[in-house]
Parts: sequence; C-alpha cells; structure tokens
Amino acid sequence: MEESMSAMKVIRIRDFVMGGGAPFVLIAGPCVIEDENGAIDIALYLKKLTSKLGIPFIFKASYDKANRSSLGSFRGPGLKKGLDILGRISEEVHVPVISDVHRFEEIEEASRILDILQIPAFLCRQTDFVIEIAKRANIINIKKGQFLAPWDVSNILKKVISTGNENVMITERGASFGYNNLVADMRSLPIMRNLGYPVVFDATHSVQLPGGAGDSSGGERDMAIYLARAAVATGIDGLFIEVHPDPACALCDGPNSLYLDALPDFLNSLKKIDEIVKM
Repeated sequence: MEESMSAMKVIRIRDFVMGGGAPFVLIAGPCVIEDENGAIDIALYLKKLTSKLGIPFIFKASYDKANRSSLGSFRGPGLKKGLDILGRISEEVHVPVISDVHRFEEIEEASRILDILQIPAFLCRQTDFVIEIAKRANIINIKKGQFLAPWDVSNILKKVISTGNENVMITERGASFGYNNLVADMRSLPIMRNLGYPVVFDATHSVQLPGGAGDSSGGERDMAIYLARAAVATGIDGLFIEVHPDPACALCDGPNSLYLDALPDFLNSLKKIDEIVKM
C-alpha cells in the first residue's frame, strides 16, 4: 500500500505543520490537570525539552475526565477552572493546547481556548456530537474507538468534512483484545494515513488495561516505549503520550504514564527514527 504524501492534508498549528511528511509532532502532558502549578511546570519542562530537540510540541491535559472507571475517580478541576489553566499555559508557555470535550455544552467555550478539540474514543461515532465539534473547532483530533477497524474511520471523516472543516487528525489508541486488554495493530497506521489525513499514535493509552485494576485502569508503561518506536518507524505524523513527574502518585492513568525524566533519551531516539523514515 503506497502512501501519497502530496495527497495528504497538511494542518498548520501555530508555527509548525503536521502531515505531508513533516517531522512528527509530540502531543504530551498529564492525563488530567491535577493542580495549576503542576500542569504549568510540566508544560514548561516539555517546552524546554522539545525546543532543544527540535520537536514540534502540543500540550495535552484533560480539564474533566468524564469517562473514569468508577464514581469516586478523580476527574479534574472542571470546565471553567481547567480551561483557565490551559489558557494560561497557552499564553505563558507559548504552546498549542489540546483537551478532550465530552458534552455539547462545553464545545463553544472550549473552542475559544483550545487550539485543538479532541473527540474521545467512546464518542467518536456520535454523529451529532462529531458534527457540532467540527463546526466549532479550528482543528479536531479524533480518537479512534477501541471498537473500530481502521477503515471505519472513513465514515467519521465524512461527517467532519461535511461541515467544511478539513483540519482533522486521527489518533490510534489500541483495539479491544478480550477483557481488560488492548492490542496495538501497526497496520492500522498506514491504513488510516491512506485516508488522506494526519495520523497520531497514542503510545500510552495503547498499553492501558481498561478497568484492569477493578475500580481503575491498569497499564504496562514499559511497553509504551517499544510501541512508540514501532509507530514512528511507520511514518506517523504525531505521537501522543501521557507523562507525569511521579506516575505512581498520578491521580489518573499512572500505570501507563511515562516518567518525565525518561523523556530526553526516549524522544531523541524517536527523532532519529523519524528522520531515517522521512529522509
């Protein structure tokens, strides 16, 4: 299956582009905003590191995790405070910001702050929601549902494009593989890229064990590194990872989040792979 870079949609995100054979873009940050200072510190660290390595960077963090395993799970600061924090990061750290939107009522306000609105995997087939996001957002990231085949994404893209918005990227985050388990099929990445839009690989959610810890999800953090290397070797346009200074203490998705201090060597190796593939 031969890819045509000239036929791929290229998305401009502030001062860099995604797609069309450009270097991969890093989308990284904590699963959820735990506190304002912590989120800003992580954003500053990632900005400094990616600037040094020459990797385009988008900061990610959820203001509200509406799809937690249990009722008592930490969800974040909520819409208003969370967007205020993301807005501050956007302006003070000078990076694009992305967050997932779960409710119609949030779309308009989120679109005023976020560079990219993310459609959660569990909502990717909700037609009215997808179309409303596409009408309001400048750029959209669609998380491919764990229940979808890669070619099924074409139907979601048609919904988005019907609104006239073609600034859309697709994120692979693993497919259901029995109970409490996911598998990452690297074939899905070139298949989806042949649909003509940038593709992102979510390395840390792909090693998540959904509900695997009973009232929360487990994960296999060490495997994310290997999957990320494999995904970058396919020529992906973006890499999505969740990071934390101390994943054992993270309030959400700690078992599959990467340690901040492990990132320099990790990202440097990925950049070398990306340069070889796209030379």
